[in-house]
Amino acid sequence: MTKDYSDFGIQIPFGKRSGKVKTYCPQCHETRRDKRDKSLSVDLDKGVWNCHYCGWGGTIHVSDFDDSPEGKRKWMEQQPWYNPHRLRKQKPVYKKPEHRQVNGSLSDKALAWFKGRGISKETLEACKVTDGMEWMPQKNGQANTVQFNYFLNGELINTKFRTGDKCFKLCSGAQLIPYNIDCIKGQKECIITEGEMDALSFYEIGYHNVVSVPNGANANLEYLDDFIEDYFDDKETIYIASDTDTKGTELRDELLRRFGAERCRVLEYGEGCKDANEHLQKFGRESLKQVITSAPEIKLEGVFTVSDFEESLDTLFEHGMQKGVTIGHENFDRLCSFETKRLCTVTGIPGSGKSEFIDEIAERLNMRYGWRFAYFSPENAPLAYHASKLIEKFTGKKFDKQHLTFGEYKQVKQHLETNFFFISPKDDYRLDTILEKAKFLVRRKGIKALVIDPYNRLEDESDGMNETKYISRQLDRLTNFAQQNDVLVILMAHPTKQTKNKDGVIEAPTLYDISGSAHFYNKTDFGIVVHRNRVENTVEVHVQKVKFRHLGEVGTALFKYNLNNGRYVPYTNGIEPVWDNTNHIIEDYKQKEKDAMEAAQFDWDNILEQPTEDCPF
Repeated sequence: MTKDYSDFGIQIPFGKRSGKVKTYCPQCHETRRDKRDKSLSVDLDKGVWNCHYCGWGGTIHVSDFDDSPEGKRKWMEQQPWYNPHRLRKQKPVYKKPEHRQVNGSLSDKALAWFKGRGISKETLEACKVTDGMEWMPQKNGQANTVQFNYFLNGELINTKFRTGDKCFKLCSGAQLIPYNIDCIKGQKECIITEGEMDALSFYEIGYHNVVSVPNGANANLEYLDDFIEDYFDDKETIYIASDTDTKGTELRDELLRRFGAERCRVLEYGEGCKDANEHLQKFGRESLKQVITSAPEIKLEGVFTVSDFEESLDTLFEHGMQKGVTIGHENFDRLCSFETKRLCTVTGIPGSGKSEFIDEIAERLNMRYGWRFAYFSPENAPLAYHASKLIEKFTGKKFDKQHLTFGEYKQVKQHLETNFFFISPKDDYRLDTILEKAKFLVRRKGIKALVIDPYNRLEDESDGMNETKYISRQLDRLTNFAQQNDVLVILMAHPTKQTKNKDGVIEAPTLYDISGSAHFYNKTDFGIVVHRNRVENTVEVHVQKVKFRHLGEVGTALFKYNLNNGRYVPYTNGIEPVWDNTNHIIEDYKQKEKDAMEAAQFDWDNILEQPTEDCPF
């Protein structure tokens, strides 16, 4: 049996009937940066094709389909989306820095400058710090730089270049790893700093088990995923040595969340010192050692004084109560903004779109803020069905080969692999089990939100306890988990059967209508009701509770639901909405690329110390 090329989405140039031609690949063209590249080679005489970019190949000569198990297997292996290797084993391809000498001596001027900062020649040589000329995008030309070289298992992986006037760059496309990571492997304790100069300061006083984050006071610690198991899981004590400014505090809090506060200690540099190198210069080696030995343990529970949360209080005084994260729908954002350490309860009658709206929240918070999500969602089983719905929301296209290209499918599948995690125990649905696995994902993957959908699929452990008291205890455990692990917990709970009004229409329930207890209203921080108005063909999202007024207010946001991609679009004043069918991942990639190019024109802030007038590089 022979098909036409158009059956596969391949456009052959008009008039061509033989020979070889090049055309656009329908599987990957939309995801390509270079839209002019005709990557698909077609041999018209043989009726076969192959893409030199994504590897898609095929033929117009299609034999009758073999419906046997072996036939299905062979057919699947011939499909462009088939991957013989498990997705999680795929690793990104990083560029290696250009080969250069990293064991050479520093210039006398550079050595003198470092000596003025309390760092000896021996420390610089041990940590393989170099200097030399380097092209810097901020200066659009060559500049004298100091070079912090990043090694992993003795191999040069990345380099951070720094000029005297505080311009920075890392090697383009190189892997992001902690600085000095080799020196902490197998150690029971380690120190993690905000910058390389602080790491050198601790190395100088004899603490070689020190690393620095590679990108300064940035709370995005995604790069740590590859190092948690081999380099940090065995640590009995981790000293957090971030700066004392606002960005440093944010970094500290995220490190505590990822490593677990129970084994961390936060270093305090004293009045007038914001980091370790400044303390070394002002008070000397012995004093900096004392900073480590006197580091207090993190208090997990018990009695606190103002000094225990003084920095957070100062930030509130300086900047006021800040609105939380928003999903990007203006009509909903004015009513509700989210923050971690909170419990959000969502309800609605069957078929109202509760789970779909939770997915909308998850997809948009992931795209806007990089939040990673964990789901316990038995009602969305099998997992592939749930993933397919998320793929529709990310791509803006219906989940099938007629609408979704292979390139888009491959790209979003990889995105889900690193951003969404599905908790699905084989036969243990106890809340303890779900929270234990979620805590593991906080430490290993840095999830920021846990979705439990629905509540009534959790195993009943009341054992004769009064239902109201039992639900109250379960909600307390969810709230405590959210606070202790700095995550947002989203709980979907079904209401009792709703009665119809005098016109025979089922009205929207309230949080008090959730089956079991009024505590679903009393103990939640955010309360949301999703209700489909079948008469008007709209979706009403009622925000019925926002515990803290700086995060929102009670009200209703009206939406239209797009059946083709599962997205919600704001609906106001009876005007038909403009459907959003854009691929969010591709758009996000383009924006990040643009931001990176713009950032290269300016100095980075909050990465290292302020430059001094006598800095020689």
